[in-house]
Amino acid sequence: MKIETSCLRLGRLCLLLLTGFLLNTSLIAQETRTVYLSGTDKDHTVQWDFYCSKGQNSGKWTKIAVPSNWELQGFGKYSYGYDNRRDSTLADEQGLYKHRFQVDKSWKDKRIFIVFEGSMTETAVKINGKTVGPAHQGGFTRFSYEIGSFTKTGENLLEVTVNKSSGNKSLNVAERQGDFWALGGIYRPVYLEVVPQHFINRIAVDAKADGTFLAEVFSEKTDESYQIQAQVETLTAEKVGTPFSVKGSPGEKVILTNHFDHIKTWTAEFPNLYRVRVDLKDAAGNIVHSLSKQFGFRSVEVKKHDGIYVNGKRVMLKGSNRHTIWPETGRTTSKELSITDVRLMKEMNMNAVRMSHYPPDQHFLDVCDSLGLYVLDELTGWQAKYDTEVGRKLLKELVIRDVNHPSVLFWDNGNEGGWNTELDHDYQLYDPQKRSVLHPWERFNEFDTKHYITYDYLVNSALYDTEILMPTEFMHGLFDGGHGAGLDDFWELMLRHPHASGGFLWSFTDEGVVRTDKNGIIDVYGNNAPDGLLGPHREKEASFYTVKEIWSPVRITKPLISAGFEGKLEVENHYSFTDLNQCDFTWKLVRFPDPKQNGLIGEQSGKPDKISLKPGERIFKP
Repeated sequence: MKIETSCLRLGRLCLLLLTGFLLNTSLIAQETRTVYLSGTDKDHTVQWDFYCSKGQNSGKWTKIAVPSNWELQGFGKYSYGYDNRRDSTLADEQGLYKHRFQVDKSWKDKRIFIVFEGSMTETAVKINGKTVGPAHQGGFTRFSYEIGSFTKTGENLLEVTVNKSSGNKSLNVAERQGDFWALGGIYRPVYLEVVPQHFINRIAVDAKADGTFLAEVFSEKTDESYQIQAQVETLTAEKVGTPFSVKGSPGEKVILTNHFDHIKTWTAEFPNLYRVRVDLKDAAGNIVHSLSKQFGFRSVEVKKHDGIYVNGKRVMLKGSNRHTIWPETGRTTSKELSITDVRLMKEMNMNAVRMSHYPPDQHFLDVCDSLGLYVLDELTGWQAKYDTEVGRKLLKELVIRDVNHPSVLFWDNGNEGGWNTELDHDYQLYDPQKRSVLHPWERFNEFDTKHYITYDYLVNSALYDTEILMPTEFMHGLFDGGHGAGLDDFWELMLRHPHASGGFLWSFTDEGVVRTDKNGIIDVYGNNAPDGLLGPHREKEASFYTVKEIWSPVRITKPLISAGFEGKLEVENHYSFTDLNQCDFTWKLVRFPDPKQNGLIGEQSGKPDKISLKPGERIFKP
């Protein structure tokens, strides 16, 4: 009898486990399935068949790593943007790619999309010999094609033709004639997305610091009525509040709203993140498709004649401009490199970064979200603009991809005259947060973002101007000659400026690339690209340490200690959200030797008591 009871209990347990497994399997089956056809980054690539029409190693079929820029793999011809201004045919080669991939029989009733995260510059795609749609023009945004009707169960042939030079003249001048390397190839990942027949296309979140939550949910059109349900949770899957839902017909924009108490807000100092899971349910309550997105509760306000406020607190942006670049792989990078770069910025006490002059990798914004940096996200256009037709398409691709990142504070519509003003109002079509749009280098939309201001300009701005001063490029660091040299004087005046909101140094790294056609030298194109606080491989140059000291959020105002020093120093807290009681301090007192002596003399160190000092306050502390 005991044995029978045990078996029955074991049977019920097995049934429960099997039921749970089937439920979990069903849930997983409703989520988007991602299948990579390429590698995922510069360190994890997949070999595709490749043919280059001109330049190095051209005229023959061979293999190439994907993702990659083909110049860095020994193909084609290198060109800097200025080269293409003189002669657009200098580097106009074409790359032909072939790759075979499998379609599983379980995908028979699914919809299949092929997604390109980035391909320079005009990309045409065929599946099994048939063109899947018009060629995509633009090298820096994500694009996709639905390919289910072109595929078959089993092996399929993907053919991609990438033209380095676009047939659209405005795109060439905006993207390929700028002050940066104009490279070619499928340089970001390529993958398939497999979804149900009816699915959630995208989500755009507006979550404010007061706990107000809004999500615009877009799904594929159908004649049936569906329910859209959302659940907010932490990144460790702890539910926040209860599920909330709305009924609607897929194909329409459905708006979900809610309010949450006791949430943790997102800032660059405290980058708290959440996740929303959105389920598309049929009339019977079955989950048809699920999509999850990360977000942060944070509010941004631009106060006229005043400054930038995040979650009600005024912030000063201390940032640099960043190119997406690595010497051996060009614009093909990795999340590990993104983490390295953001940590180096934060080590310099920066709290912001400007994307110059094109949208970055998705993983870079993910890292800005998780480690905490404020971002200016930029549509390409270096002193030349897209025409309105192609610009509208690329702007939409940019905003739809990046809209949910709490790190993104502003959209930059081009750079230094490269803005098409007809696009200014398009951003809000896809952004429920209605972020402000900037024209870097111009007085526009309550901001003065003039580049490379003089000290006199800064003085006059404080006395006479009314716009918020925020130079999106300043202290040009050519061969590290400008970053640290005058920053202290500029920054002291910026701190006293009644409506300054910081600025962005030019730039983060030297934009050097390995020349496979010149015995592996690292080329910075003369005086054009060696502008960084860091070398091409992130070597710390002298100004790195100067910027770190000047932009320290904990400031000791006494420049010199005299013989009559009584042991007290004035401390200022330049954080926006951090009390100094959340920081640990140590001190060290040394006497430097004269030139004939070696080593430090009389070194002493210690740890002071905790300091409680709110943001913006100062105190004298022994």
